[in-house]
Amino acid sequence: MANPVLNENVFRKENVAYGNTGVMTVGGTAVKTLLLLFMVVAGAAYTWKLYYAAANPQAIAGWMWGGLIGAFVMAMIISFKPKTAQFLSPIYAAGEGLALGGISAIFNEQFALTAPNIVIHAVALTLVTALVMYSVYATGLIKVNGTFMKVLSIALISIMVFYIGSWIVSLFGVNLSMLHNSSPLSIGISLVIVAVAAFSLLMDYEFIRQASAAGAPKYMEWYGAFGLTVTLVWLYLELLKLLAKFANRE
Repeated sequence: MANPVLNENVFRKENVAYGNTGVMTVGGTAVKTLLLLFMVVAGAAYTWKLYYAAANPQAIAGWMWGGLIGAFVMAMIISFKPKTAQFLSPIYAAGEGLALGGISAIFNEQFALTAPNIVIHAVALTLVTALVMYSVYATGLIKVNGTFMKVLSIALISIMVFYIGSWIVSLFGVNLSMLHNSSPLSIGISLVIVAVAAFSLLMDYEFIRQASAAGAPKYMEWYGAFGLTVTLVWLYLELLKLLAKFANRE
């Protein structure tokens, strides 16, 4: 369960509910993933442009929050109703892009002096990581078996608890800056999260391969593409934060 969106139980339920049509393919999923990533980039380009064109950069806050909330709602619906992915995943991708564009522009301006092109570096690292992990998966250097899934699931649950716990504690005014600044502890935490996000890609690849080989319904290509996009967006954000932490140490 590296990615709660992409897991074997979901595939089994969909085959039982809608029958085995045998038309899902790895190639079709790859094409749909590229389409969703294009939507993410298009949405990000829009808010990025608004940020630098507006007299008041805060004017993009509405677009960012609107995109983020919209993407979250779409993700929740798709997660519970995979068949809706063929209709809602492009909306999710566009909304996520609106949020990422604003976030990226803020980071780019904030670290213009200490880490020029921080966004480009984060994007490049995300793409390289995805390709490296695919090579690792394709060559079988790491076996995506039961043990792997259990370890990764524990890591994901721990990260989720960390995210939620940090947020709750911060509401009570507790200072957790040492977990989010450029301290060695904070950087260490980010490195672990980036590693987990990267290894989650292996589970995404395995789900797509298994679902395609077993003859999942055609619309599951959209669901697989959606899940992979979720992981890539998460990986990008964590890499962006990690690079920012290193920049703050200079």
